[in-house]
Amino acid sequence: MTMCRHSISRFPFQILRHQPSPPLYRPLARMLSSSDSASLPYAENSAPVEPPRPLEMMMKNHWRPMCLYYTQGKCAMMENARHLEKFNHNCAEELQTDLVKSKQLSPQNVDYLLVLDLEGKVEILEFPLLLIDASTLQVVDFFHRFVRPSKMSERRIHEYIEGKYGKIGVDRIWHDTAIYFKEVIQEFEAWMIQHQLWVKDLHGPLHGAAFVTCGNWDIKTKIPQQCTVSGMNLPSYFMEWINLKDIYLNFYKRRATGMLTMLRELNIPLRGSHHLGIDDTKNIAKVLQRILADGAVLQITARRDYKNPENVEFLLKERIR
Repeated sequence: MTMCRHSISRFPFQILRHQPSPPLYRPLARMLSSSDSASLPYAENSAPVEPPRPLEMMMKNHWRPMCLYYTQGKCAMMENARHLEKFNHNCAEELQTDLVKSKQLSPQNVDYLLVLDLEGKVEILEFPLLLIDASTLQVVDFFHRFVRPSKMSERRIHEYIEGKYGKIGVDRIWHDTAIYFKEVIQEFEAWMIQHQLWVKDLHGPLHGAAFVTCGNWDIKTKIPQQCTVSGMNLPSYFMEWINLKDIYLNFYKRRATGMLTMLRELNIPLRGSHHLGIDDTKNIAKVLQRILADGAVLQITARRDYKNPENVEFLLKERIR
């Protein structure tokens, strides 16, 4: 048996390098109607179309919104040329980078980084995550689910989703695909086990990997709140994380209050819809790639007390408060 290449690894096996996970669901038969606005970035129009263009023309190098049915294993239009031209079905496509050639790139204390950016103020509405190889800076896989609130009336849910996602044409996709938080966590754990990031029977932390967030709110505050609402214990792997804003502050010696500031200061264009979780996660991943290429060595910035998880220790003296 081989060991993970860094000393932080806790278990005697190496992570497998997988292609993006196969869908966990059968394809969704429903197609979006022709009444949906074509001007919305994530809206589909199923009206008759022109003959398909050659594949090389369809896959030309320009930004396309992700197919949000595909990210959740439910796209039923993989044979539709117009759909493939309009929507991206490769989460790693826009995050491919040659920054790994940077002479400043340093070895990290973990093998893999899990970039997470939740959405939802009352309850979690979206759980998007990218798995990035810390040595190559490339995306290995992704996990993305829309999350259905468990303590809201259907009327309140519709109002909430219309206000949150309606303006970018994602509300219908959300209603078609959202599942409860308990189910999301079950599927997320299966995904982590597939990638050998976590051993369920040991009920311990991540194996050779760390969460990366843009702030402390996601893991410090929101996940424990949602666990309480959903009637479940806080999972053991949510005990520590890396706050990218604190890393940015200590490495570049300047404060950045959020993702948009970091993108602007690093001259990285914002892509997609801000506050759509999967798009924000990809933009945060671009900042992470750049920081690593510039020579930063990541470290855990916050850790819970295992006996009293509500107690969090912040490990960097200089941090964003």
